[in-house]
Amino acid sequence: MNIGFTYDLKDDYLQAGFSPVDVAEFDSIETIVGIEEALQSLGHTVDRIGSARSLIQRLCRGDRWDLVFNIAEGIKGMGREAQIPAILDVYHIPYVFSDPLVTTTLHKGMAKRIVRDGGIKTPDFRIVQTEEDVLAVNLSYPLFVKPLAEGTGKGIGSMSLIHSQNDLITTCKNLMEYYHQPVLVEQFLPGREFTAGVIGTGKKARVIGVMEICFLPTAESDIYGLKTKKRYKEFVQYKIPEHPLYDACADLALKVWHLLECRDGGRVDMRNNEQGEPEFIEVNPLAGLHPVESDLPILARLHGISYHDLIAQIMESAIHRIFGDKNRES
Repeated sequence: MNIGFTYDLKDDYLQAGFSPVDVAEFDSIETIVGIEEALQSLGHTVDRIGSARSLIQRLCRGDRWDLVFNIAEGIKGMGREAQIPAILDVYHIPYVFSDPLVTTTLHKGMAKRIVRDGGIKTPDFRIVQTEEDVLAVNLSYPLFVKPLAEGTGKGIGSMSLIHSQNDLITTCKNLMEYYHQPVLVEQFLPGREFTAGVIGTGKKARVIGVMEICFLPTAESDIYGLKTKKRYKEFVQYKIPEHPLYDACADLALKVWHLLECRDGGRVDMRNNEQGEPEFIEVNPLAGLHPVESDLPILARLHGISYHDLIAQIMESAIHRIFGDKNRES
């Protein structure tokens, strides 16, 4: 099968003048090579396309593919992860991972509203766009704040845990000014933190593993933010939680996956409340796929699934979802 490959390469944006924080979500060449080699090992040919702009140029030239493996995050806007899926939908070109509607769950408040309306527990929250909104927040402390539509722990650190209105005002103001977007303010859950990996679509979706994020004594804080993720080998130990907590996390993740209609592969993040029950924090339908450093491949390895097998299972889901049981030639 001829596979187009869309992505945002970190080095390209750094050369264009973007800061390291701006491009934190984008992919390194190691990720591009890792995915490419995994797809080739499955018998596919891979055509590197790159960003949304590159995709548009290629489409205008008349290029087409049997399937596109899309991991592009986009550079601007709440719906930036939906850009390439939307373009491909216009041209009736199938692609791996979720559609434009699902990828707008990058807007964390939108995702929480849907999940909450679906009867799944998630911390109470407010969306802050102005200083007046901050003053109107009527949640009890401690609170947790983060940019409304970022990933990879951007804008999250020790300052995210809030104990007073003064801290809330200062942190919200700084985040809004730096990231040029609203801020999510939610009730802080004091318990253990987990992420679950899900592969598949609809009734075929399954949890491939649950991973607990445990902080080492060397960690500067127990907040799983950008700095901690970058230096996870120094600050974090990943563990498989015990039963029945594992089952509770897996059950919640699968309910979220079905409710949001996510496809092919991704992650659901959770944290325990005061009663020791997991609650929904956020979903990542376009999870990072660095072979060594991204949470989903780390989680897969922890459960005995190699990187190539992970990509193979994602591809199996996409091919079955799109083409059914018809045999496809590579």
